[in-house]
Amino acid sequence: MFGKIGAPEILLILVVLVLLFGAKRLPGMARSLGQSLRILKSETKAMRDRDTDEEDTAAAASTPEIVEGTRLAAATASTPKIVSGSH
Repeated sequence: MFGKIGAPEILLILVVLVLLFGAKRLPGMARSLGQSLRILKSETKAMRDRDTDEEDTAAAASTPEIVEGTRLAAATASTPKIVSGSH
């Protein structure tokens, strides 16, 4: 029943809207609708970004830290080595 909306149906809906609200109020209503959709879009994007940041933070917290090789080598080079007396 509602699956096929063509040009005549859309035109009828527009005529009814003009009769109900008047031609002067329709641009303001369309502008308000557009602003609302922009705000909704930006908020949903911010929520998605926040969720991905939280997932990245949780993943980083669960992985062990990697020790840099240069620090490890410098720490082992400064430790004294025990050499046996028999040559």
